[in-house]
Parts: sequence; structure tokens; C-alpha cells
Amino acid sequence: MSLKIIGAGFGRTGTNSLKLALEHLGFGPCHHMFEVRDNPGLLPDWQAAANGEEVDWHQVFQGYRSQVDWPGARYWRELVDIFPEARVILSVREPSGWFDSVQATIKPFIEATGGHETAHMNAIGEMVYKTVVTQVFGGRMFDRKHAIGVFEQHIEDVRSSLPAERLLTFDVKQGWPPLCAFLGVDVPDTPFPRTNSSKEFVEKEWAQE
Repeated sequence: MSLKIIGAGFGRTGTNSLKLALEHLGFGPCHHMFEVRDNPGLLPDWQAAANGEEVDWHQVFQGYRSQVDWPGARYWRELVDIFPEARVILSVREPSGWFDSVQATIKPFIEATGGHETAHMNAIGEMVYKTVVTQVFGGRMFDRKHAIGVFEQHIEDVRSSLPAERLLTFDVKQGWPPLCAFLGVDVPDTPFPRTNSSKEFVEKEWAQE
């Protein structure tokens, strides 16, 4: 099995809803940060990547047909080359709302690193700090002006790097039609998944920490 879909969008752009949507459409299993949370055996490869070590991306995504969210989105440039037949979905949202969501969710999780109840969750926090806070945002992920600038530049970089036929820029508020048209599948008769709000992230999705 090889990746068919690469999610280049940053975390907190509706990536969990997109994961569920892709799985419903037959493009699962879909790799997401929750996969690392729930499967400790996946973490060592991401720790190695965070440390700048060479990893086998085919091995990292073995058994997955799609990928969204961090940490995978951090390596979108590598993935589009490694999986040249895969289509790319760039999930986006209004920048200010994205930043506010990061502050309500990822920031407290990162700041609690070292104090989580399990070694696995602390290790995820360390990996995310290296991969996202340091490498993507230069240590300034929680500086509004800087972080939004990085977010907007990332969108432009992805758009300018890929041919239009390979890329879908997608806001989950758009629902099924543009996603299904891009993937060449029928629109389901079920509602588009809406999940992992900031409140859910804090109270439910990472409650096991």
C-alpha cells in the first residue's frame, strides 16, 4: 500500500474532520497525529525525523492510504517527491481563527510536556516541539504575527510548488462537493464530519494525557 493522499495543511485546519472524511470515502486508514498518540510504535520514526535522521517514508506510512495533520505535514515536500502519484490536499482556514485554535489546544499541550501522565505523551510533546514549534515556526509558534505569517507563507509555498491538477486547497466548511470532485468519487448521502473543535481537543481527544 502506498500513500494516495498527502495532507499538506497545518494542524488545526480541520484535519481530523478531513481524516474521517477521507476514510469514509475509501482512502483510509488515514495517518494523523492521533495515530501516533494511539500507537506508540509509530513514534520512534517521527522522533528520528525530528532529529534530522534519515527515515524510510514508505515504512513510516506502511498500511496507510492517506496522511493529514502534523507531524506528516511538516514533511510535505519530501512526501510529494517520495509518492509522486499521490494527490495533495492543502487544508486551510481563516488565519486568525487558526492561531486562536492553536493557542487553545496545542500550546497548553506543549507547555505541559514533562508533566503528562505517561512517558509516551511526554515524548510526543518533545517531538512536536522539535518538529513544529522549532522547525516550522522558528520557536515562535505562539507569537501571533509571526505564526500567522508562517501559516500564510506555507499556503503560498504549497500552492506555488504543485501543479493545479495535483492540488486541492480545501476548507472543511466547503463539505463534500469539492473534495469528492477532486478525488473523483460520488458525494455521500451522509453529513460531512465535523469534529475536534478546540473544546473537544482539550476535554476529550487528549484526555488520556
